[in-house]
Amino acid sequence: MKIRKGGPADVPAMLGMFDSAVAWLTEQGRTGQWGSTPFSTDAARIESVTRRASEGDVRIAEIDGEPAGSIVVGAAMPYVTPAPEPELYVQMLVIDRRFSGRGVGAALLGWAREEAARRGVGLLRVDCYAGDDGRLVRYYESVGFSRTVEFVVGEWPGQVLEMRISPADS
Repeated sequence: MKIRKGGPADVPAMLGMFDSAVAWLTEQGRTGQWGSTPFSTDAARIESVTRRASEGDVRIAEIDGEPAGSIVVGAAMPYVTPAPEPELYVQMLVIDRRFSGRGVGAALLGWAREEAARRGVGLLRVDCYAGDDGRLVRYYESVGFSRTVEFVVGEWPGQVLEMRISPADS
C-alpha cells in the first residue's frame, strides 16, 4: 500500500469510493449514515468533496496503483465545537469497498496520527455516524480513538472521538 498526497484531480476517485460505500451500506439496509443516493449524482456532495480536495490536506491510499481510500485532515467541522487546544481533525475518511479488510482505513488514520505528531499537535479528533448498531464508532475505538461528545445534526446522530498524540508517534 502506498499513501500519496491527493488533490482536486482525485475528486472522481473519491466520489467513486463514496459511491461504493453508499451501495454497500444500502445493501445492508443501513442508509442512516449517507442515504442511498450515490455521491457522484448529488450536486451538494460533489461540491463538498471537491472543496475538501481543494482546501484540505488530502491523502490517497493506493493498492496496486488503484485508489483504495482517502483521508482529509484540517480544522474541526463547523458542527463540532473546536477543541480548547491545537488539534488535527479528520474531516473525511472513506474506503472503496473493493479494498475492505485490507487495512486501508487503519493506514490512513496512522498517517493522520503521524501528521499530527509532525505538526506538534497533541490531539487528533474525528466524528462519525453513531446510529444503527454503532459499528462505525466501535471501528474508531478499535484503532485507538476514545469517545468524547455525542451530537445531533438534524436527525443524524454523531459521535466525536479523540486520540492523544505524543511526539514519539511521529
